[in-house]
Amino acid sequence: MTDLTGILYIVATPIGNLQDITQRALETFAQVDLIAAEDTRHSGLLLSHYGIKKPFFALHDHNEQEKAHILVEKLKQGSNIALISDAGTPLISDPGFHLVRQCREAGIRVVPLPGACAAITALCASGIASDRFCFEGFFTREK
Repeated sequence: MTDLTGILYIVATPIGNLQDITQRALETFAQVDLIAAEDTRHSGLLLSHYGIKKPFFALHDHNEQEKAHILVEKLKQGSNIALISDAGTPLISDPGFHLVRQCREAGIRVVPLPGACAAITALCASGIASDRFCFEGFFTREK
């Protein structure tokens, strides 16, 4: 890709408490051209809380395979994009896999920002040895 190619930022968002956002995440939101969000209404509350006004692109489980290429084209044209989920880290039981894979295949830079992750947060409070563990997804709501 050229120097004009945009960057895809994978940005973790708070899990319940809006104050758990990182400074780097806020700075990234301020500088990107577009925010790809799992639920634009939900994410709008977070960004509104911090006075951030950016265009949204809905990217969720039901449309990601069909829509990821649109974001890849925007990145190729130089747009910087932040990918966020409703809560926690995108791609951890959330959308983003197809987009990141297509970006990697196209040679587009993908930059993950550390932050909230429900699986790691739960592990830290569990009392289970954390030097070795396996995450196989979240329990369903029915169980």
